[in-house]
Amino acid sequence: MTHASLLLLDDADFAPEHYMPPVEKILHGQPSQTVWMHYSDPTGQFHVGVWRGEIGKWHIRYTEEEWCELLAGESVVCDLDGQCTHLRPGMRFVIPRGFVGTWEVLQPTTKRFVIYERSDASEKG
Repeated sequence: MTHASLLLLDDADFAPEHYMPPVEKILHGQPSQTVWMHYSDPTGQFHVGVWRGEIGKWHIRYTEEEWCELLAGESVVCDLDGQCTHLRPGMRFVIPRGFVGTWEVLQPTTKRFVIYERSDASEKG
């Protein structure tokens, strides 16, 4: 029997990955994004890290479940019905699988996130 070990995470140990949303999803601005992936499990279904987004607005479509805590900045997330949530530092929230809408960064935003992405096998079971 193998035993799992506790993993200690230090923000300084993780290299940033920079990217942009696909051009067809961008509504305005140049919303460059950076992610510091702190952990991904061996199945590729569970992820933990820190994300930073720059000013802009883009379409979002969630295939995963995501828990977030806003650390800095200001953003607005709107669903397809026009229900908008103004996000500020200290707020914790979940974006459920299947959520479709927009994300707009009003002030450069940093969030801590935990993502669970079901695999095809788990959806059938």
